[in-house]
Amino acid sequence: MPATVKNALIWVFGALGGILWGYDTGVISGAMLFLKQDIALTPLLEGLVVSGLLVGAMLGAGLAGRLSDSWGRRRLILAASAVFILGTLGAACATGAAMLIAFRFVLGVGVGIASVVVPLYLTELAPKHLRGGLTSLMQLLVTVGIFVAYVTDYLLAGSGAWRWMIGLGVVPAAVLALGIVTQPESPRWLVSKGRGGQAREVLTRLRGDAATAGEELAEIERTERAERGAGEPLSLRRLLSPQLRGVFTVGMLLVFFQNFVGINTIIYYAPTLLTDIGFGPSGAILANVGIGLLNMVMTLPAMRLIDRLGRKPLLRTGALGMCAAMVVLAVTNLSGLGYGPLLSALTLLGIGLYIASFAVSWGPVQWVMLPELFPMRIRAAAVSLCVLFNWLFNMVVALVFPSLLHAWGAGINFCFFAGTTLLAFLFVQRLLPETKGRSLEEIEAELLAGGVDRRPGGRRPPVSSGADAAH
Repeated sequence: MPATVKNALIWVFGALGGILWGYDTGVISGAMLFLKQDIALTPLLEGLVVSGLLVGAMLGAGLAGRLSDSWGRRRLILAASAVFILGTLGAACATGAAMLIAFRFVLGVGVGIASVVVPLYLTELAPKHLRGGLTSLMQLLVTVGIFVAYVTDYLLAGSGAWRWMIGLGVVPAAVLALGIVTQPESPRWLVSKGRGGQAREVLTRLRGDAATAGEELAEIERTERAERGAGEPLSLRRLLSPQLRGVFTVGMLLVFFQNFVGINTIIYYAPTLLTDIGFGPSGAILANVGIGLLNMVMTLPAMRLIDRLGRKPLLRTGALGMCAAMVVLAVTNLSGLGYGPLLSALTLLGIGLYIASFAVSWGPVQWVMLPELFPMRIRAAAVSLCVLFNWLFNMVVALVFPSLLHAWGAGINFCFFAGTTLLAFLFVQRLLPETKGRSLEEIEAELLAGGVDRRPGGRRPPVSSGADAAH
């Protein structure tokens, strides 16, 4: 098999966990319309069915940091695929709310593991000038998984076969399990375990040039020696030290805003929102397919632009686009328009603008930046902690939204999210550093030397503050 094909398979199989993540989070939106005919669900139980996956994701994310350091990135991805298979089959065969929630929890453990280890794996394998685009591949496959879930929901809507909707997720899980076995381990993890010879082989395979691989390996080994020789070993406790407190705060705010800009309300509950304004079940699911397609298509320019424009310009633009979309949705729902084509068109316009803005910015950029921000020795643990809170925030939104929708209506909720998207813009503008075009070792050296400058402009030089990101 040609080397270019082999390398392509590394990225595809490494990111395939994204399809599983996307499918299992997206499929429930359509399945929910039909499973309630077989399983009695109150608004609270409906929220628990959705958020059961998110509680499991918190556990999986919390475990993934330590496990990926001890087992290795590749082996943990294989374990996640087995968890996906178990959870999918159990949820598809559920006979009651408790069983469905329990196996959605198991699915969530797999999602949480994948959400930590897949970005780590791709970040540590990618060359610095392509790292943003290649790591974004996982987010693209998340959107592919969501789109496939929506299409599956639509095709099976006529029969109401919600068990098949959920159960077909076992197919990509099996493909992932078979494919990841053939892929290499992270060279940075290999170096951390004293297996420099294997790391050299992997880098030579990835870069296609022994000299380039040797230079990169030498840089990784220098960083590893410096960390091991430091007077105070890098540990998760140091995230609260003055040296790392700033970047830890940035990471936590990044995951906070990605969830509290309202994306989960659209992904999980779009069909419910559409049926509330007069769509029938089949029409709502068909519109959801369009939402999934837009989400997938708009991730493609993000993959191209993230290494050209930088991380900050995409996030700023996306936040403003989402804010405008939420204002449209809030005004539309609070205007008192009766059911009809105008209300439907404005609602779909707002949702479309929102999804496009999120997909080109906050969707992929968070997963690119989190592994970039932290030093290698604590990268897995730090990303794991941030992603654990990512799923906690995700769960809070998913759990309370049905009740808030029932109590307040959609308009007030959209006003809230319009405010949070504006705050997200201010966060990016004032606190977020730019990491475009730097090797992980360069970012780490500059971080440990100078920390994060929390004044407007971001990180102290020479890591760019974003002002030069478009150059």
